[in-house]
Amino acid sequence: MKPWGFVLAALLAGQLQAQDFPSRPIRLVVPLSPGGFADTPARMLAPRLAEQLGKPVFVENRPGAGGTIGAEFVAKSAADGHTLVITGSTHLISAHLYRKLPYDALKDFTHITMMASGPYVLVVNPQKVAAASVRELVAAAKSRPGRIDYASSGNGSSQHLVGALFNTMAGVELNHVPYKGSGPAMQDLLAAQVGVSFAGVPNVLGHVRAGKLKALAVTTARRWSELPEVPTLAEAGLPGYEATLWLSISGPAGLPAAVVQRLHAEISKALRDPELQASFRTGGVEAQAMAPDELAAYMRAEYEKWGKVVRDTGATVN
Repeated sequence: MKPWGFVLAALLAGQLQAQDFPSRPIRLVVPLSPGGFADTPARMLAPRLAEQLGKPVFVENRPGAGGTIGAEFVAKSAADGHTLVITGSTHLISAHLYRKLPYDALKDFTHITMMASGPYVLVVNPQKVAAASVRELVAAAKSRPGRIDYASSGNGSSQHLVGALFNTMAGVELNHVPYKGSGPAMQDLLAAQVGVSFAGVPNVLGHVRAGKLKALAVTTARRWSELPEVPTLAEAGLPGYEATLWLSISGPAGLPAAVVQRLHAEISKALRDPELQASFRTGGVEAQAMAPDELAAYMRAEYEKWGKVVRDTGATVN
């Protein structure tokens, strides 16, 4: 066969793969606990994606070890597009916190598209911590080093590192208390067992409006529309602080290009739907698609950023 014949055969094979895909239900793995920052948008997206692809899309939670259990499962799955994983900040943070992972967070995955991004909200339980602003929280923490607790969804989670970055930039020692998921962390925060948390918007919005929690700041570079009166951490006294919590969709390394293109196109189409965008905002994130090559570059930059945070803060999973 002449050289151009091989090229034509490859193109035809790719087209056939895209036409045949998917051939069975798609499993969308959320490597974190149900009801959290990653889980809710995934469950909003799944039925729309299923309708477009003509096959069921099942969301499956596989939490544990900072998201590494679910990530390993997908990394070792068949590279055919039928097993995908929600990746994000935690996926890259874990790569720096855990000394020996059975996969490479960047190389062992095919990164398909960004899905959403949003802030965490720095909140306090006023019964436990009487701080009405970030400056007051910093003053209280400096007067009681190591005696004010902050809750996170687990060791190695984004909430863990967002808090560690706050400690470093504010020069304080909030004590990290990891939980098995954002749900238990929120329960203890509301019960005043712990005083502080960096929590997802949907987990705290109702409690903030009811006066049970006090929102001091958001972690992103700009304010959040559902909490317009709440300043950014940069505005509230920590210039340069920024931590955007984002979610993307990835598959195992080696996904066929035609399958990647089909998935990217269908997910992007779903994310353009105004109703889904509104649902995402209710869930505390903004819908945001991104081309695979752009996502790969973005993840590389985030990998380096969170690696520096881990090194500078001395954060561990112990």
